Amino acid sequence: MDTTTLLTYFAKASYFLAAVMFILGIKRMASPVTARKGIVQAGLGMVIATLATFAITGSHNLHLIVLAIVLGVAPTWIWGKKVAITDMPQMVALFNGMGGGSAAAIGAGELLKYAEAGAAPSKITLTLAIVGALIGSISMTGSIIAWAKLDGRMDKRFTFGGQQAFNFIVFAASVVAGLAVVVWKLDTTLIVAFFALALVFGVLMTLPIGGADMPVVISLYNALTGLAVAFEGFVMNNEALIIAGTVVGAAGTLLTQLMAKAMNRPISNVLFSNFGGGGGGEAITGTQKAIEASDAASLLYMAERVIIVPGYGMAVAQAQHKIWELSQQLIKRDKSVKFAIHPVAGRMPGHMNVLLAEAGVPYDLIADMDDINPEFSTCDVAIVIGANDVVNPVAKTDKSSPIYGMPILDVVNARQVIVIKRGKGTGFAGIENALFYADNCKMLYADGQEAANKLIAELKAIDSGGGH
Repeated sequence: MDTTTLLTYFAKASYFLAAVMFILGIKRMASPVTARKGIVQAGLGMVIATLATFAITGSHNLHLIVLAIVLGVAPTWIWGKKVAITDMPQMVALFNGMGGGSAAAIGAGELLKYAEAGAAPSKITLTLAIVGALIGSISMTGSIIAWAKLDGRMDKRFTFGGQQAFNFIVFAASVVAGLAVVVWKLDTTLIVAFFALALVFGVLMTLPIGGADMPVVISLYNALTGLAVAFEGFVMNNEALIIAGTVVGAAGTLLTQLMAKAMNRPISNVLFSNFGGGGGGEAITGTQKAIEASDAASLLYMAERVIIVPGYGMAVAQAQHKIWELSQQLIKRDKSVKFAIHPVAGRMPGHMNVLLAEAGVPYDLIADMDDINPEFSTCDVAIVIGANDVVNPVAKTDKSSPIYGMPILDVVNARQVIVIKRGKGTGFAGIENALFYADNCKMLYADGQEAANKLIAELKAIDSGGGH
């Protein structure tokens, strides 16, 4: 057996090992307790797959491979170390887009190579290359638009008359161009036209989607990236890409379905309809009632059961550590404290769980929406910090509201509600929150960290006899 054959067998075995590590790593990511180990394990699998690729290619294009790794790893390593937790959704969206772009680039490279050689592969190989390139291209530009929206560089939604019809025409044109490459002619001009149309469609598809749908959209593009990688793995006959892409695609698809279910909206409604819309619904009467930190602390001091509802505002204020410190002060005083998490709170799936885990909140204190909702009616004080649309009761009561039908956290059922908020602005859906005007709700206008510090100080003052 020659050296080349041995290296090939070694690479195949390494790809299999890497694939197993991918699968087990993703399985571990399903639990916050083992998620970190799962990420490391999957990362090691990727290192093994990369080293195996070196074994196959040998010295062929070695300098280009090393250059690509350096250009890819160095800036992302630095960015990953420095990125603020509030910018994590943007980073996830952008990196996911790069994954889709990589799959599209693989497809483009293979297609152009065949076109230049003048020797077309089998129709199945061509079809898989086109499908993978189409999905990867859409995922890349769609994810970039999602990043721009999340980062505030673009309006939350952009619409114009006949938008969906125009989008369909562009998508149909990209499909026709792809079919022409497969069944008619493997031509460079057709390939370029196909990619141009696919990339443009990714932009057009994401432009009208409202910001409140971004967690679902990010999950969807994650699934598309995985599928694109799997298809291109078939084209390159690379087992690691096939298995890794399939697993990521399946996980992303399941997550997308769960997120859409949490919004009580089908995927088609997410893609082809605008959530929110910056208005609509019945007018809300009454006024928002402000409360001072000292009075809010008195309510907490007398309470027995407290539920904390975090949202994106907590991430912006980077207040998760101070909120956990406040919770510890309450727990020391024999209060029952729980955290209520809405599935789409924040800007990406699991955003609030990541923040709370970073702050060291024990997992047994964190409850999801279905489990915690029945407990609000027996809750003495609910603290809402930075959450808005996910606690808006009009989602259940006002059929004319843009968010009607979306499952929410039943914060309004608590005996007292304290909302920590910097101002009177609306949430990502762009509508007023009826909870803020409810008789049992008081508004503590302050930055999240500032409010938590004041509440901690006031609780200590009460203990020392200097408070109310």
